Amino acid sequence: MRLPLLLSCGLLALTACGGGKDEAAAPPPPEVGVIEAQPQTVPLNRDLVGRLSPYRSADVRARVPGVLLRRVYEEGSDVREGQVLFEIDPAPLQASLGVAQAQLAQAEATYANARTAADRARQLAPQKFVSQSDLDNAVATERSASAAVAAARANVRNADINLGYAKVTAPIAGRAGKQRVTEGALVGQGEATLLTTVDQLDPLFANFSIGSTELAQLRAATNVSLVGTGKATVQVVLPGDRVHEQPGTLDFSDTTVDPATGAVTMRALVPNPGQTLFPGSFVTLKVNMGELHEVFLVPQEAVLRDANGAFTRVVGADGNVERKNVTTSAAHEGRWIVTSGLAAGDKIIVSGVQKAKEGAPVQATPWQPAAAGQPGQPGKPAQAPKAPVEPAADKSSEPAA
Repeated sequence: MRLPLLLSCGLLALTACGGGKDEAAAPPPPEVGVIEAQPQTVPLNRDLVGRLSPYRSADVRARVPGVLLRRVYEEGSDVREGQVLFEIDPAPLQASLGVAQAQLAQAEATYANARTAADRARQLAPQKFVSQSDLDNAVATERSASAAVAAARANVRNADINLGYAKVTAPIAGRAGKQRVTEGALVGQGEATLLTTVDQLDPLFANFSIGSTELAQLRAATNVSLVGTGKATVQVVLPGDRVHEQPGTLDFSDTTVDPATGAVTMRALVPNPGQTLFPGSFVTLKVNMGELHEVFLVPQEAVLRDANGAFTRVVGADGNVERKNVTTSAAHEGRWIVTSGLAAGDKIIVSGVQKAKEGAPVQATPWQPAAAGQPGQPGKPAQAPKAPVEPAADKSSEPAA
């Protein structure tokens, strides 16, 4: 009887010792780096493709028929408003002016004779030396002659204007383009012949478009403050990621949607003092549409995605990991803009996300941004990972000397 009792006590003692070792070997909660969610106001930027166009563009055309004598300006040079650019042969126009002047003189002479006859009839009518019918005819002839004089003067004025069109001038100040018609060509026959184009290059227009659906969502959102016309800034990005030195301003937004593209046309006014921008070229535009209010900036590594959408893991009040589904709009300076799903004060897990299991406890420490090219570490700056150490050889397996 004594021997079985001793064996039972020994087994109980061994079982008690084994349970203590298991409790002592339980691993501590994993350490994670967290940040506290704080609502912020961030600019609402969009990267769009636009095309540059001149601020003003005027066609220089021949307004009278004739032979083009010569080009006065230098192609590709800046011209003043009213500067002579082309000369058309003025000889036929001068002859037309002479004919009109002669017709005016003839009309004036006819009017003088008619007026004299009408005055005589008016003097003789009271004495009944002329009939009333003759008086009426004399007065009518005088009026017709006066109208003919007015028409002749208008013809003279018209001929004089046409003679002035023999010198083709620039309608606006700007840069004159290439000559379209050579000297000696017959221009202005039936239509105004295009001779060249003058473009004003400072400032320029940047034309772009934004989807009507996106614009409607921005206007309907309660946390978005859209910038009014004339205040939104537009930055022009040139090839090679070069940024134009002077930003532009939004000055026009169309009120209709293009049925072919489903977008709304917009336009920005961009200063071009050095004339480094060229009309017709495609550029990238960074458009500041306004501001986003009460949003959260979350590091990109803290936002995860699965079949249900984007989510983050946060540390709850009890120290356990919780999942929160979030809605992201765009990236801003390397971080996601979260518009919904988070609350102020949430402790978002940034580093150690893979070790954090939902519902399990974790040890939260403040997270600090990593250095360039290095992963972030909880509670301290990131350090370069150490090379793995090869395990030492088991000397017990070596043969004895």
